[in-house]
Amino acid sequence: MRPLRFVALGDSLTEGVGDPVGDTWRGWAALLAGGLAPMTTPAEFTNLSFSGAQTRDLLERQTPQALKMRPDVASVLIGVNDTLRYTFDIHAVAARLDKVYAAFQAQNTVLLTACLPDPGSMLRLPGALARPLARRQRAVNTVVHALSERYGAVHLHAEGGDWISDRAMWSADRLHPGERGHRQLARRFHALLAEAGVATGAAPAAEPEFPPPTRSASLLWLATAGTAWVARRCTDLLPQLLTLAAAEVRHKARGTSARLDLSASAAVASALASLSVAEQPDAA
Repeated sequence: MRPLRFVALGDSLTEGVGDPVGDTWRGWAALLAGGLAPMTTPAEFTNLSFSGAQTRDLLERQTPQALKMRPDVASVLIGVNDTLRYTFDIHAVAARLDKVYAAFQAQNTVLLTACLPDPGSMLRLPGALARPLARRQRAVNTVVHALSERYGAVHLHAEGGDWISDRAMWSADRLHPGERGHRQLARRFHALLAEAGVATGAAPAAEPEFPPPTRSASLLWLATAGTAWVARRCTDLLPQLLTLAAAEVRHKARGTSARLDLSASAAVASALASLSVAEQPDAA
């Protein structure tokens, strides 16, 4: 029998940003891979994720590569970069994720998914700027949760909890976990997979292997590579985000802020309903 095969798909979170080992990133998926099977027959691990990936990249680039490998386990954690673009469309996000999840289900692959924190709160943006991003991330999380149930995915709720406010869990940029945070994600996924009878190896250790970066090193990274990372993700969003923030201020002044939440909820419901309609057999 061949070793268990694990393929990770997604963006910089799964790429391992925040958990450096030498000149590369490691991350939660690599840590999890080490505990999926006994040391005598270690799992085969391939990481197809890359920084900046959106759901379009997931569908068109990563998923075809992954399906060719016929993995036993595949992780799909994505969506934050979609929320940071002016082209954000929850209908398109839902349709792409639906196709990806269905493709892995058709191969009887164990699918790992997660709801994720919103970038506005992690970056501690002012309320008028943070709320539109939070609304978008809630929309993505709602879709991911619903589709995870539909396709029987092993789903992790990582959008809240104590780890969000625990500074020790996060890297200097506040958007990506540090080594301790990546280890917690790996351990939480391992626990779910062990309960499902999929993970048979030892759980990843909770304590970091390397000392955390010094404050000066963190500030240097944030001022150079970190700032460039955020700029690349948000440049095309900024004009629209300012418009969204202005709308937040207007609605708050009028006492009609709830309309924005209702509108977002209606868009999510419409996106999920359209998927259900598309799956109905032809009446003829």
